[in-house]
Amino acid sequence: MKVVIEKVFPLSATADAAWQCLQDIEAVGGCMPGARITERLDATHYKGTVTVKIGPASMSFKGNIEVLELDAALRTLHLVGKGSDTTGTSGASMDLIATIQASGATCELVGKSEVAMSGKAAAFGGRMMNTVADQILKQFVDNFGALAQSRSAPQAAPSPDEPAAAAVTRAPARPPAELNGLSLAWAVLHDWLRRLFSRKTA
Repeated sequence: MKVVIEKVFPLSATADAAWQCLQDIEAVGGCMPGARITERLDATHYKGTVTVKIGPASMSFKGNIEVLELDAALRTLHLVGKGSDTTGTSGASMDLIATIQASGATCELVGKSEVAMSGKAAAFGGRMMNTVADQILKQFVDNFGALAQSRSAPQAAPSPDEPAAAAVTRAPARPPAELNGLSLAWAVLHDWLRRLFSRKTA
């Protein structure tokens, strides 16, 4: 099962700050709900995990990420990821191209990804995969946008009584949210009901 997803997301951050974030693969991975970069092999190869939980059920994937291109002139990242779940019954791959485009004082994140699923995971079907992907992308952009906005904001000057080093570390980065299983479950249910009633009225 394969789907192609193309989205444009406005960000409340400067293009330069968003591009700096996009080049930081570990930071990008940390913004993805349920994802974690576990090992950096070199400048372009990483290992990681992705876990999706809906209530008591969960599906965990382990895999590899390769950065194929970082184009500073176009502010574009191209990477591929491949993995399989811990039971060996499902596989997934993703080819992602993400671009930061300036839009006045802020910017937009333009993304195109081709996602393929095999095994039990492919039983979701194309429409269901799009619904799940939309929810994951929404939460990712919320996290990524907050990270980019924090980097585009001017740093406050330290007070006379506060050492400069302490001023840098006093505001830790906001931790990325986990995948919102309730939001995801509602989206899946809404999509199923919509398709059910559209068949009845056809």
